[in-house]
Amino acid sequence: MEITLLIKSVMGLVVLLAILIFFLFYSSKSKQKKVQKSTFKSSSPKTNKPKVDLSSLRATIKDKQSSSKELKEALDLVLKHYGVIHKKMGLRAHADFDVYMDILFTICRHPNTSKSIILGFDKELARLNPDYKAEINDAITKGLNSRGA
Repeated sequence: MEITLLIKSVMGLVVLLAILIFFLFYSSKSKQKKVQKSTFKSSSPKTNKPKVDLSSLRATIKDKQSSSKELKEALDLVLKHYGVIHKKMGLRAHADFDVYMDILFTICRHPNTSKSIILGFDKELARLNPDYKAEINDAITKGLNSRGA
């Protein structure tokens, strides 16, 4: 009697799992169709405004084919829209500072960078975030030291 109950319970759980997996895949396919429809509608030609979200600016900075002018414009937009870093948590830097460290490393290692671009970004970021001045200087030093001779 107990074995049959156990077998029925396991079979019921397997059926329930199968139904949940079906809904998981069904909902993801319907979301993909909605995304494809919305991207198709929004692909109409518009004015070319520079993207100002942080991920697209970081992609521009990380692109080795970016010119010095594009690099400078992206860094200016980062400073303009995302220049202020969250306050420190005690002695530790905020977790968002890792993004800025990555940007600092990237501009130091970029093939089309110049000293004026690096120093300008360094000074402006330090001016906007005086609490992070030491961390910014350390990141710049490590980035410059990581460049090949």
